[in-house]
Amino acid sequence: MWTIAATLIGFLIDCVVGDPVWLPHPVRFIGWWISTLERWTRRIFSKTPFGEQLAGIVMAAGVLVITGGTAWAALRLLGRVNRWLAFAASCILCWQVLAAKCLKKEAMKVQRLLERADLPGARRQIAMLVGRDTEHLDEGQVAKAAIETVAENTSDGVVAPLFWLMLGGPVAGLLYKAVNTMDSMVGYKNARFLHFGRWPARLDDAVNYLPARLTALAMVAAAFVLGLDGRSAWHIWRRDRRKHASPNSAHPESACAGALNIQLAGNASYFGKVQEKPLIGDTIRPVETRDIGKTCGLMYGASVITLVVFGLVRLVCTVI
Repeated sequence: MWTIAATLIGFLIDCVVGDPVWLPHPVRFIGWWISTLERWTRRIFSKTPFGEQLAGIVMAAGVLVITGGTAWAALRLLGRVNRWLAFAASCILCWQVLAAKCLKKEAMKVQRLLERADLPGARRQIAMLVGRDTEHLDEGQVAKAAIETVAENTSDGVVAPLFWLMLGGPVAGLLYKAVNTMDSMVGYKNARFLHFGRWPARLDDAVNYLPARLTALAMVAAAFVLGLDGRSAWHIWRRDRRKHASPNSAHPESACAGALNIQLAGNASYFGKVQEKPLIGDTIRPVETRDIGKTCGLMYGASVITLVVFGLVRLVCTVI
């Protein structure tokens, strides 16, 4: 019950408060440890492909031990002082693991700029959210990039954290966040991280495997509830869920594309080079600026559904 209550309160706080810039966030400390351990392990292990992979594994293990150990010890210590103090800390940690309002806030900035016909401003704003080149994107492409970001991060930023929070409380939630942060920092297939980041990236794929699929199912259910095209969401998800280099990313994107009756993904330019990517969804209608807001609504709908379902499952398991 404590875990369910802490997760629910953390979700509600996130919906209202989001991530204030003045508040120290655990991800900053996790990111600092990733950078620090990367430097240390690269000095210790050889510069061969095997040595770099070993360094990445040791770095990942160190980050997880420090993150999980610190959170567990802090909550344990607070619990000895006062159990309500520990519960309050758990609620705060659950809140900081989630990112629904922050994701909506940044995406809606893009929509408002497009609605004001400020395409250069919208390009600059979306560049803060995606890795692709944005300086030549038209209005529809900017909107599509924002939709894809919200759809994919519905899993990474909300549903997956809720899954791990319900499974193992704030410690598990922070461990998930550490894995996700490692992937965002070292999980690149470039000269620097091709070998070093291989196993952290695979770990991220593993911890997101089930949540990504649950996110798609929640999006399908939310589409029915919100008056979007739930049938199409189910069909497109079943058809296009594997159309991505990542084993997980196409699941929420395909469900979102089907729910909105639009087409996502496709070729994109990165550092001046066009990468060919398969299309997801059908071109039933063109992407519109207002679809960004619809995707944010779909994100919240899917989040509430998963919160209720995960909470009920956790409650039944606790009672049994």
